[in-house]
Amino acid sequence: MKKNRLIYLPLGGAGEIGMNAYVYGYGPEGAERLILVDLGVTFPDMDTSPGIDLILPDIGWLEANAARLEAIFITHGHEDHLGALAHYWPRLKAPVHLRKFTGRLAELKFEEAGLPTEALHIHLPRPEVVEAGPFRVQFVPVSHSIPESSALVIDTPAGRIVHTGDFKLDGSPVVGEAFDPQVWHEIAQEGAGVKVLTCDSTNVFSPHPGRSEASLAVPLTEFIAAQTGMVVATTFASNVARLKTLAEAATAAGRQVCLLGRAMKRMTAAAIETGVLVGFPAILQPEEAQKVARNRLMLIVTGSQGERRAASAQLSRGKYLGLEMKEGDTFLFSSKTIPGNERGVIRIMNAYSEIGVEVVDDRGGLYHVSGHANRPDLEAVHDLVRPQILIPMHGEHRHMREHAKIASAKGIASEVATNGTMLDLTGNFPEVVEFIEAGRSYLDGSVLIGAMDGVVRDRLRMAMGGHVLVTVIVDEDDLPLGDAWVELMGLAAQGRSGAALDAQIEAELAEFLERADAKVIASDEKLDEAIRRIVRQVTMEEIGKKPEVTLVVSRLLAD
Repeated sequence: MKKNRLIYLPLGGAGEIGMNAYVYGYGPEGAERLILVDLGVTFPDMDTSPGIDLILPDIGWLEANAARLEAIFITHGHEDHLGALAHYWPRLKAPVHLRKFTGRLAELKFEEAGLPTEALHIHLPRPEVVEAGPFRVQFVPVSHSIPESSALVIDTPAGRIVHTGDFKLDGSPVVGEAFDPQVWHEIAQEGAGVKVLTCDSTNVFSPHPGRSEASLAVPLTEFIAAQTGMVVATTFASNVARLKTLAEAATAAGRQVCLLGRAMKRMTAAAIETGVLVGFPAILQPEEAQKVARNRLMLIVTGSQGERRAASAQLSRGKYLGLEMKEGDTFLFSSKTIPGNERGVIRIMNAYSEIGVEVVDDRGGLYHVSGHANRPDLEAVHDLVRPQILIPMHGEHRHMREHAKIASAKGIASEVATNGTMLDLTGNFPEVVEFIEAGRSYLDGSVLIGAMDGVVRDRLRMAMGGHVLVTVIVDEDDLPLGDAWVELMGLAAQGRSGAALDAQIEAELAEFLERADAKVIASDEKLDEAIRRIVRQVTMEEIGKKPEVTLVVSRLLAD
C-alpha cells in the first residue's frame, strides 16, 4: 500500500508574474485529494500573441484529475488570481471558496458566463474553517492593493501550510484590513508550527521596507492643489484604496471627482455594495463633469498600463464621453508600469505631450506604493512564521531563486519549483518528484485554444513574412487551365527588379506549370509543395521575405 504524501504543483505563477494557479494534494501517491489555490490569467502582447484576448494556465493535468479535486480557493480579486475561474469552472465543477468582496467579483463573472453562482461559497476570515477532504483551510486577512486579500492557512495530516497570496506589511491600508503580526505569530505558535510557507516573491529585489498606502495622502493632496488646469489620474482599477486616496485628495484640494472606465466603476460599485469601501466622496457623471470649471475638476481613469481601449488612451486621442484634455492640464500616473507595458504607456505619454498636457509619473514612489512585500518585509515574515520549508512563488525565476537563497541563508529548506514542477513536501526537505506539462491556453475572441494548436504560430508567421494566396485551376485531364493567379497580403508590391511582385510570382508559376510532370499536377500534396517552394524563392530573391503560402486548387470534374 502506498504511503500518503503532501504535494505541491504550480500550474501558473511560478516563474512568471501573473496567471496564478497552485495545486496542493494529500493522500496515496497518484491518488491524492486535491485543492486548487487561485485560477488567474495573464495578458497578451502583440509581439508574442497577436490578436489574443487573455492567456490562461494549461489545466490539462488538473482536468484529467478533476474527480480528485475537492475545492478551489481564491485569495483575492485580481485578474491574475481570479480571471480564469469562469472560463475553467465548467471543466472542473468544484466548489469555490472566497471572501465576500472577491465573491462578488466572481459572481459578476459567473452571471456574465451563465454559470451557477451557487458554486460560489462566501466565508468569514479566521477562525472560520473550510473543510475540503483532508484539508482544513482558513482565510487570513492581509494588506494588498485590492480589498479583502487573504493568505491561506492550510492544515493537512502532514503539517500546516501557509500560502501567503499577494501581500504587503501595511498597518494602515486606507481600504481593507491591515497586516496583523500578532495573528501571524499565533499561526506560527499553534500545534507543531508551520511546515511550509509558500510565499510571494515579487519584490524580493526591493531593498527598502515597503510603505503604507496612507503615506500617499499628503503628497497627492499637495500635488493636486498645485495644478491650475484639469487633473486626470490613472491607477489600477482594482486598487480601491488608491481610488479613495485620489478622490479624497481631490476633494481636499477643492475639486469634484469623475470616474471614467467600466472596470473602475464596476470595482468601486462592488466595494461599496460589499461594505469594504465607505465614505467615498461623491462622484460626478461625465455629463455633469462637462459643466465644472477645469481647475475644479479631477478625473480618475482606467488605463495605467497603456491599454489602447481604456479611458487614458481614449482621452489621449481626443474627446471621450464629452471630456477632453487641453494644454495646461495635468495627467498623473499613480501606478508603476508593469514590465512589458512600457511601449503602450510611453505612447500615451507622448500623445499627451503633443497636446501640451503635463505628464507626471509616480516619481520614485512619491505618488505610488507597491502592493507587494519588499525584501526586508519578506525576511520579517520568515522570522515571524519560522517555517520548516519555504517555497517561493509569484515571481519570475530570478525572483524565486533569490527568495530561495534568502531562506537557505537562514537555515530554511527551500526549492525553486517553476510551473509544472511537482514537489513532495512530506519530509523535512522539499523533493522534486515529477514534471507535468504546464503550458498556456489562449482566449481568442470567445474560444479557448491551446498553445500548440498553431493559431498564434500562424499569426506570427504571417506578421513576420506576409501571406501569398495562389489559385490554380486544373481540368478534367489533370492539365493546368490557364495561368495561376496570385494575391499578396502584407508584402511590398515591388521587389529588387522593379517589377510587380505578384506578376513575378505568376510568371515563375506559369513556367513551372508548363513543364510540370503529370504526376505532380495530379497530386494536391506535390503541387502544394512545389508551388510553395517557388513562391518563397521568388519573394526571398525580390524582397528578402519567406511568406506563408496558401494554395487553392480547383479541379474540374468530367460530366
